Amino acid sequence: MRSVGVEEELLLVSADSGEPQAVSGAVLASVGEDEELEKELQEEQLETGTRPRTQMVDLAVEVRRWRGAASQRARAVGAEVAALATSPLAADPSLSPGERYRRMVQEYGLTAQEQLTCGLHVHVGVESDEEGVAVLDRIRPWLAPLLAMSANSPFWQGEDSGYASYRNRVWGRWPSAGPVEVFGSAGNYRERVRSMIRTGALLDEGMIYFDARLARNYPTVEVRVADVCLDARDTVLLAALVRALVETAARQWRADEPPAPVDVGLLRLAAWRAGRSGLSGELVHPVTFEPAPAESVVGALLDHTAPALSDAGDLALAKEGIEDLFRRGNGAAAQRAVFEETGGDLSAVVAEAVRRTVA
Repeated sequence: MRSVGVEEELLLVSADSGEPQAVSGAVLASVGEDEELEKELQEEQLETGTRPRTQMVDLAVEVRRWRGAASQRARAVGAEVAALATSPLAADPSLSPGERYRRMVQEYGLTAQEQLTCGLHVHVGVESDEEGVAVLDRIRPWLAPLLAMSANSPFWQGEDSGYASYRNRVWGRWPSAGPVEVFGSAGNYRERVRSMIRTGALLDEGMIYFDARLARNYPTVEVRVADVCLDARDTVLLAALVRALVETAARQWRADEPPAPVDVGLLRLAAWRAGRSGLSGELVHPVTFEPAPAESVVGALLDHTAPALSDAGDLALAKEGIEDLFRRGNGAAAQRAVFEETGGDLSAVVAEAVRRTVA
């Protein structure tokens, strides 16, 4: 069974006002060697990371463990952590120390300075780069539904953005971000990366911000399209679905089934619609590329991955998780519900997110 691990970027906020707090340095100064907490681009962020797991029950325990550890460390310096993909309240981010981050601000200006977004990265083990690239080529149409399910960033700089995932729009400012074309082979993938770096528009390979890529430091495919999920249950659900997508794609490759020849422009439109609508409206169907209800699109994702989910023992988890997600709504729906219930109190939105992060 393929291993799966997740990285979650979390927002550091004031325990009183809910505003982002630049305290990652103070938080990380007290972190032990056995705690998987790291800095990110801005000092208002932390990143957690699980170890590779094969059982979703173990992954769930670890996700909650590291969320709890991050919360405990943040509270020790008078802050809280919130699994929010953008800050509902206005923010003026503070760059984390480091030469690479300084170079990013010099090169990319406001794109780097304003980049206070938190994503979910799912790593799934692959046997080789060749298998990994074959997977990347075949999961392309199925990434936008993952964004819709995870959407958790409706607010930006104190206002409703009109999007379920505005993080996706902000993240898309980076020159290499978004969906990509079919590569065909590991050699073509590596040459594409080298060509992109040779342009000088990217600092290094670490800035290959494709929606899904070969991980630099692990033998994994890394799917990066999702917002960080407000509810830890949704993190585990997405991890199960991503692993099943990877396994399904690998089986198609071994069976000599070619990847769908979907144009990158259509993939971008599907991602835009997913970020705009979340689960509250129509999405672009990943097979027909025509408008379809969100329930139909997510149902197609479940059908597509059902054999792999079943073989991993995750089919019931996925079915129940999807039903639960549609019943209660994703993070964007939860944030907007609190906003409406409190008469537009964004601090209350953050406070509820803090509670749900470690619930």
